[in-house]
Amino acid sequence: MSPSAKNRLLRAALPALSALALTFALPAAPVHADDLGAQTLAGATAVGLHNTYDDKAQYTYLANALDSGASLIELDAWANVFTHKWNVSHSNPLGSNNNCVQAAGPADLYTGNRNQNLDSCLDDIRIWMRAHPTHGPIMVKLEMKNGFNSSIGLDATELDGYVKAHLGDLVYTPADLLTKPDGSRYPDLDTAARANNWATRSALAGKVIVEAIPGTVEQAVSPASGWTDAVEAAHLQSLAADGNIADAQIFPSVLNAQGGDPRSRYADASLRPWFVVFDGDAGTWVGDGNTEWYNANHYLTVVTDAYDVAPALSSTAPSLADAQARIALLAADGASFVSTDWSTSPADAVLGEVLERG
Repeated sequence: MSPSAKNRLLRAALPALSALALTFALPAAPVHADDLGAQTLAGATAVGLHNTYDDKAQYTYLANALDSGASLIELDAWANVFTHKWNVSHSNPLGSNNNCVQAAGPADLYTGNRNQNLDSCLDDIRIWMRAHPTHGPIMVKLEMKNGFNSSIGLDATELDGYVKAHLGDLVYTPADLLTKPDGSRYPDLDTAARANNWATRSALAGKVIVEAIPGTVEQAVSPASGWTDAVEAAHLQSLAADGNIADAQIFPSVLNAQGGDPRSRYADASLRPWFVVFDGDAGTWVGDGNTEWYNANHYLTVVTDAYDVAPALSSTAPSLADAQARIALLAADGASFVSTDWSTSPADAVLGEVLERG
């Protein structure tokens, strides 16, 4: 073999040799979605990205963030009083600032004008998911920054319509959780979750589940009874009572999850059984010491700011070993989805991790 041929062979082998070296240098590889296919959605821990739409420096397009392997994508939505549409931005209530484009097919996901409205962001997710049908289920987290505005038609019914129109049959809905194998239904989401009636991860390949949390602005200016979580729960309750629960697309989430049952904060006790998704800060989550309740009842938990557990890690660029250890800790503590800002190498490697929960 000539020297040039040997060099070409060596260069071709380097990626495999590097991967082999990492196998021995790093902790054991995580269990990935295919290996946890028999687990229900509530039986695994997956990893995602905080404010995914906003990190244009790292993810030029939303599809780039999906390419990372992330299992949670966050969008911040503003009800625009002038356009009667939902903008997606971090702090601009009157315009969109994000990495979403107006894609019509997979080839459009990585080109074109960004800064689109919520409908386009959801379209991008749908198109990407249809092109990756074996990808594990993705949580789409909506922070409704200024809540709903029923006076301009941007209410819970309209949001269901948005999701249905732009994500279509990819959505795992509240009705799906309620429906038993024999076609009958549990009376409420709490009863269904405690029975672990969630679909398996293999059945949810290529699917999304949508949660909505109260936004920072509505929390500052509106009474709690009018926040997104309470409005969405009442919406589900009403749909179920009218026999229209199949119209629901979104799971309301209890913000600031902690020990005990945080649903006790809702003065209207009839709303409490419609909450089975909880959202809370990692530092509080681990420090509280009573998170097994969520796991034992098969509730979904979204744990944010993964770095924020003593000893605190870098919020953006911890070592891979530290990032992996933190995800393992939160998985052992009962998190379902871990939200991070670890979009840069080497810590971004954890975005594809799926671990046993608990």
